Amino acid sequence: MRRVIVVTDSSATVPQDLVRELDIHVVPLLLAFEDQTFRDGVDVTPGEVYHWLRANKHVPTTSSPSVGDFLRVYAAAAQEASGIVSIHLSPQLSVTYNTAIAASQLVDDVPIRIVDCHTAAMGQGFVALEAARAAAAGADLDEVVAQATQVASKMNLLATIGTLEYLYRGGRIGGAAALLGTVLQIKPVLYLSDGHVDVFAKPSTKRQAIRVMLQRMAELADNRPLHVAILHADVPEEAEDLKRRVADQFNCAELYVTELTPVMGVHTGPGVLGVVFYVE
Repeated sequence: MRRVIVVTDSSATVPQDLVRELDIHVVPLLLAFEDQTFRDGVDVTPGEVYHWLRANKHVPTTSSPSVGDFLRVYAAAAQEASGIVSIHLSPQLSVTYNTAIAASQLVDDVPIRIVDCHTAAMGQGFVALEAARAAAAGADLDEVVAQATQVASKMNLLATIGTLEYLYRGGRIGGAAALLGTVLQIKPVLYLSDGHVDVFAKPSTKRQAIRVMLQRMAELADNRPLHVAILHADVPEEAEDLKRRVADQFNCAELYVTELTPVMGVHTGPGVLGVVFYVE
C-alpha cells in the first residue's frame, strides 16, 4: 500500500537505525575542502572535519544539496509514496529549505509538502522521526504535516559552545554577536529560536553551563516524559556523561547521543555540548 514518505537532510542527525526502521530518506548536505566536495555523513566523518578545523586555518565551506539532488530523492520516494513530507533546516540557517521547495515544484507524480522545522540538529531529527512514525501508522499527508508542525513547536535546543569564532565566520551568530570581543571568561549557553541563535545564559564554566541546561529542562518538564538528544561536537565522553545525568534526573521516553554532522560542525567548531528536547 502506498504511504506518506518522510524526507529530511543530513543535518537532522537521525540515528541510522531509526532512518532504516522508519524508511526516512536523507539528502546529504555538501562540504568543500581543498578542492574536493564531500557529501555530509557519506564521504566524510565528523572526526575528520574536526581534525581539519583544529589543524588548519582554512575552514571548509558548506552548501545546500542541489535541486537535482532533491529531485533524485523525491523521484525514488515517489515510486512508493502517496505523498512526501520533506523536513528541513530553517531558511534563516540554510538555503536547503528553499532548494527543497524549488525541487518539489518540478515533481508532478505525488504531492510534496516542505516543512520548516524552526530548529536544527536532532531537533530537526525529532520532527522527522515523529512525522515518519505518524506515516508508518497510516496517517495521510495532512496528518503527517500536522504532526511534524506540532512537534516542531515544542522543540528546545540549548548548547554551550567552545568558541563563537565559527558561528561568526559562517554568519549564523545571531543575538550571540553581543558576546564577541568580550574578555569575560564565560561559557555561554546559547539557544535556537525560530532559526535564530541567541544567548540564554552566561555561566563562567562548562560545569555551570550544564547545570543551567538541566535546570531549564526540569522547569519545562514539570515531571512529564521527555524526548531528549544529547548533541556534541568532538566531545563524546562529555556527551555520554551528560546522557547519564539526564537519564538519572528525568523520565525519558527516548534518549540519544548524536554528534553534529560535518557540515554543522564547520559552523560551530569543536567542543559543543548541548541538549535537544521536547515535553510530552
